[in-house]
Amino acid sequence: MKTPYFFLLLFALPSLSACHAEQIDSTGIQRVALPLAIPQNNAQQALPSLAPILEKAMPAVVNIATRTKVRNFSSPLLKDPFFRFFFDVPELDEDRPSHKTQSLGSGVIIDKNKGWVVTNHHVIADADSIMVTLGDGRELEAKLLGADSETDIALLEIPQSSLSSLPLADSEKLRVGDFVLAIGSPFGLRQTVTSGIISALGRTGLGIEGYEDFIQTDASINPGNSGGPLINLRGELIGINTAILAPGGGNIGIGFAIPVNMVKKITEHLGAYGEVRRGVLGVEIQEITPALAKAMQLEDQKGVIVAQVDKDSAAEKAGLKVGDIILSLDQHPITSSSVMRNRVGLLRVGETVQLSILRQGKTRQLSATIRETPTRKGDLFSRYFKGAQLSETQLSTNSGERLPRLEFHRVAPDSNADKIGLRSGDILLSLNRTDIDSFKILSQFFEYRHRSLSIRILRGEQVIRIRVY
Repeated sequence: MKTPYFFLLLFALPSLSACHAEQIDSTGIQRVALPLAIPQNNAQQALPSLAPILEKAMPAVVNIATRTKVRNFSSPLLKDPFFRFFFDVPELDEDRPSHKTQSLGSGVIIDKNKGWVVTNHHVIADADSIMVTLGDGRELEAKLLGADSETDIALLEIPQSSLSSLPLADSEKLRVGDFVLAIGSPFGLRQTVTSGIISALGRTGLGIEGYEDFIQTDASINPGNSGGPLINLRGELIGINTAILAPGGGNIGIGFAIPVNMVKKITEHLGAYGEVRRGVLGVEIQEITPALAKAMQLEDQKGVIVAQVDKDSAAEKAGLKVGDIILSLDQHPITSSSVMRNRVGLLRVGETVQLSILRQGKTRQLSATIRETPTRKGDLFSRYFKGAQLSETQLSTNSGERLPRLEFHRVAPDSNADKIGLRSGDILLSLNRTDIDSFKILSQFFEYRHRSLSIRILRGEQVIRIRVY
């Protein structure tokens, strides 16, 4: 028996109203109740729309343009008229301004009274100037209050004049399946909105950032969306869009956002200190595998096992011991080592936390005060520059100025310096936007702990940046 055509047609009709039609066969039995494709007399009926939400949210979303001045160092040979004539090199324009590169991204105002704007660290990294364009077209120069490369969050400040900001949600209350909207400037197209759902929560191990606890969404996120908001249907900020999974170079519906609760913690640090002052608990932990749970006669695999306790650490002073199982930190369940790392990494030095542990089958409560990360002068230099020999040199600029600099006159093969991409003859220009023109400045730079490095070097006629974490 052939399938009636009206069934195939009705199953394809979209649900556009609350009106329904009933299909009744010859026996009088009702078979289906499906929505009509085109409701009757709907001239006065309001169509469902996200516009009211966006009208409130979009004024708080900004476009970010950054500019980085690149000093053009030229070889003395290029100034030689005979050399230029012989190799057909055009005349040099000594008055030509320094080259500027520009990048586009997005941001969101989180505090209109303070003029605070949140974006991604990678959007403003190495920028000499940052311009923020509001939804109404106003262009404002922003001040960088601080940035954290390990969470990819940066905090900017703009003049507090007739601004709008987004209310902050609680990302702990998010659920897979919640509807979300992403707003930003993909490919420079300002105030672009895409929609989707939360596809997953707590994504880690992606290798995108140092601290990962991503919201995964299928709302389209493209280049230029970075730093823009992910909002819920109340118009509240739930995350900062930061990355996409694009093996083929295009959007495949797998995007990631930093949860707003993490953003809150990081911006508190950045607003107060200009940096994130992370401390340490002083333990090494291990995941509980099924085999380990069986060997330790554990009923389940909750928590993480303490594998080592550092001497004179916060963990030792709190009474943690090897073999303890950490179940929760400040009442937040610890389900994996990455969750534990994220929780501790967002705490300030001096902050006291409550630990719930399992020891010999009994649950105990411990209190630990987070301590400053122990450092030794020169650790980072040895970590990245070991195997490189530096010497003093001078550079000639297009204007004839001679600048003191340090040159890597030898980089040993397979050394730390070689592995991060340094080569013999490279000239060191700056570290983390700090100009390095002497051994004294270099030594002062490494007196402080830096969790990541942005190394700017001159190789031949090309300025190269190397980032290491």
